[in-house]
Amino acid sequence: MVNKIQVKSILNKHKKRDDWFLDDYSVNPYSGCSFNCIYCYIRGSKYGENMAKTFSAKVNAPELLEKQLSRRAKKEEYGIIALSSSTEPYMPIEEKLKLTRRLLMIILKYKFPVEVATKSKLVLRDLDILREIDKNAILPTDLEPKLKHGAIISFSISTLDEKLAKILERGAPKPIERLETMKKCKEEGFFTGVCFIPVLPFLSDSEEQLDETIRTVKEYGADFIFVGGLTLFGKGPADCKTLYYKFLEKYYPDLVSKYKSLYRIFFAPSKEYQKELEEKSKRLCGKYGIKNRIV
Repeated sequence: MVNKIQVKSILNKHKKRDDWFLDDYSVNPYSGCSFNCIYCYIRGSKYGENMAKTFSAKVNAPELLEKQLSRRAKKEEYGIIALSSSTEPYMPIEEKLKLTRRLLMIILKYKFPVEVATKSKLVLRDLDILREIDKNAILPTDLEPKLKHGAIISFSISTLDEKLAKILERGAPKPIERLETMKKCKEEGFFTGVCFIPVLPFLSDSEEQLDETIRTVKEYGADFIFVGGLTLFGKGPADCKTLYYKFLEKYYPDLVSKYKSLYRIFFAPSKEYQKELEEKSKRLCGKYGIKNRIV
């Protein structure tokens, strides 16, 4: 069941543009997520407790975005809007509520560029609006020479192993469905790619697994792929760190000590691990001729 809530603001202005997604703003039409991925970094924050049962629809989001984007457009404060940064914009409830679609229509009206991050094929419903955004959006001046698209669509995966994905991403579409949806977006002329985040230590991060994933993503037509490590936050019963270790204890008990050694007291794996992952991914992206950044 979805809670319908009123919020005071919907457009979040970042202090600094995101290095990977290039967004200056973010908009989240929902709070929480029914996909309920165990590793989600939102778990461990005040927004993440029992995400499937407490997720909410921000029903006044369209009228708020209208006001906030109108002011930004008058000042010509154009920037890429991430839709969404802390939830899934195309959960099953979106098919009924159409909040994301209504927000996209407002984004189109004020000619802002958008970066849609999703795991769902429901994004295909909104390609008509996204196509108009792609053609008409006003890019920030410094991005104009580098980026020729006003709409970017990315699909997130953590593994190509469907059995593993079914455990970790209980409510989400299968990885192959995400890749097939991305392929359709590419065939429709969109700039699209994969967010291979989080890579799962000892489960989806071997040389062979990285090679297979990057090769497969390229075969499905991706323009880019981001590769990033798993973060584990919180100590509460519904936090991602707690849930992920329970998952390991149940399915991969031999990996628990390896994870504790890799993460120690931190939320991210060791710097050595992160550096090695970055070097491997860059090399494999070069091998298959795919960007590891949008620009």
